[in-house]
Amino acid sequence: MAEENVLVVRRELFDELGSFDGLFFEPEKYVSALLSRGNNFFLPRSKAENDPAYKQIIPYAIIAHRGRVLHYVRGKKAGEQRLVAKGSIGIGGHMNDADESLFAFDENAYRAGVEREVKEEIAIETPFTDRVVALLNDDTTEVGRVHLGIVHVLQLDEPKVTKREAMITNLSFLSRDELIAKRESLETWSQLCVDALDRLLRD
Repeated sequence: MAEENVLVVRRELFDELGSFDGLFFEPEKYVSALLSRGNNFFLPRSKAENDPAYKQIIPYAIIAHRGRVLHYVRGKKAGEQRLVAKGSIGIGGHMNDADESLFAFDENAYRAGVEREVKEEIAIETPFTDRVVALLNDDTTEVGRVHLGIVHVLQLDEPKVTKREAMITNLSFLSRDELIAKRESLETWSQLCVDALDRLLRD
């Protein structure tokens, strides 16, 4: 089976743009640079996962309805074994070269890739809006050092979502207080998002 190639940028580009830890709420300048043709390229996933000279671009979609947020637990079939059994409020994954030709990954290709990633994991059976609200970086963990998140908020008209992937278990919409109560069981990125949930969900 051929190895997956995943979308990356050089860590030095992130540092030039202004590296940060946690959430950054002015994503526009980063997103346009990260998704400019020539600034991103594909690497074999095994190399990208183990070389902090590169950051893998990960869309991280928070699914919301009237202040409640979709929460799930990553089951044993999760692709990222370091996150198994962790709770999450982010849907998404690696951008790979099935998303677009190798030499033309731009913002349009990214948007199409995000839509594909979300549809692979869950079925949304209601109209929704999609906004990019923040960038997310966490260099304190082994997983975080080689990933850079683009945080989307999908606001649903109705709370109608079903799972499509076996690795998603215990799917439910939870209030902010319920998520705070579960904070310690969440993956690090979700912890950071729960801590700033009011700001992320602000229209």
